[in-house]
Amino acid sequence: MNVSQLLQFVDRLVVERTGKHLDDVQRAVVEGTWQRQTYDDIAQKCHVTKNYVGDVGAELWQLLSEILGEDIKKSNFCSSLERVYIESSDNSNIYNINGSNNNFCPTQISNQLCPINKLKESEINTQSTSHYHDLTVAPQIINFYARESEVKTLYNSISNDNTRLISVLGLSGIGKTTLVKRFVDLNLQEFEVIIWTSLKFPKSLELLVNDLLNACKQEAKQTIDDKLKQLLDIFRDKKCLIILDDVHNIFIPGQFAGQYKSEYQDYQNLFAMIAETEHQSNVILISQEQCAEMECLDEELYPIKCLELSDLDDVAILKSTGLKDEDCWLKLINLYEGNPVYLKSIAILIKKIFDGEVAEFLAENSLIITKDMQYNFHQLFKRISPIEQQLVLELSKFEQPVSREYLRQSLDLSSMDLINGLQSLQQRYVVRKIKEDKILFKLSSVFQEYVKNCCLNLQP
Repeated sequence: MNVSQLLQFVDRLVVERTGKHLDDVQRAVVEGTWQRQTYDDIAQKCHVTKNYVGDVGAELWQLLSEILGEDIKKSNFCSSLERVYIESSDNSNIYNINGSNNNFCPTQISNQLCPINKLKESEINTQSTSHYHDLTVAPQIINFYARESEVKTLYNSISNDNTRLISVLGLSGIGKTTLVKRFVDLNLQEFEVIIWTSLKFPKSLELLVNDLLNACKQEAKQTIDDKLKQLLDIFRDKKCLIILDDVHNIFIPGQFAGQYKSEYQDYQNLFAMIAETEHQSNVILISQEQCAEMECLDEELYPIKCLELSDLDDVAILKSTGLKDEDCWLKLINLYEGNPVYLKSIAILIKKIFDGEVAEFLAENSLIITKDMQYNFHQLFKRISPIEQQLVLELSKFEQPVSREYLRQSLDLSSMDLINGLQSLQQRYVVRKIKEDKILFKLSSVFQEYVKNCCLNLQP
């Protein structure tokens, strides 16, 4: 029994009893206990307090004790669950989860005494003969906040509408990858094939397709066209979910958003094929920039969808950070635009410099850009085009939104460059369009603070 089988097994037990899947901290407790980690080790990994992990563990052991009809605790969890797993996988027994006595019943009287709820290894192990799930490079999600509606949107788009191509978009750190992984964790059994791959270090389309075919136990044909047809046949025959993370890395830095590098231009063929051809599978693109296919295709005519993630405004983001002054948390969240990565970075700073006192930090009346934020913004500023840099530098001078007409007067840009530059900055989620009496544009406040302090002396 490996840790993946254990997590599936415990999750199944809990779902049968409560109707709810294990949450991220519960999963971490199960996995950590199996690996003989202390609560302190698990707490550090989850970025929560040791006491919180202990409370979650105690509640979980109590629940499992009720389900299994025996005393489960941290010290005997591994041995007890392994024994129960083996017994429940035995063809001579059927395990009674919903019954009142919570015991094992012999097969010959199971129809009379026990509900038919078999927990066989083939049902628990996602790597069964009919399913192939490769989540090797997918992140483990410990904390998940306030994106339930977006998870539901993903589910409806895929399961109900059979949307074949979905882009999940937003600024770095806003939670795109976390959202998609949460959806995958909750819907593992909905797909025969799940493959998660990252384009952080991009590969050619042919190598990517080779990897997908190999994962599906298909011998790749000679030409890329034949390989794409092979892949499409698999998409027709099986219910597949393919996740491509960090898609923006196949786009050219220093130019407007979403323009392909020459060596990755043929990715357009893959995305167009997925959107335009009939099949039963789904592909999710996770990116900081929109690809051209999604911009050009009409969602009313093609089964595609763009899911753009907005800021979070839930104080639960800060629950496990150890910060004080909870009544000030929402103000801190708004200051850093509800970006989980920004908030994690600033929470570390507040704990180290202000002993976790949020009110004292806010009394500084200054939007502090941490070293981690500076690094990320530096990479972003280098990535945008010279025209966008001009626009960003100009917009950073104003606390209030400004009009397109004002920008045209203050910058030596043609109408085409100005309009394309504003569109590109919106596609990168650093400029927002605001509708008042007329259309205005506003730079992201956190990015604006970085630009004001680090970039105003730069010449694009």
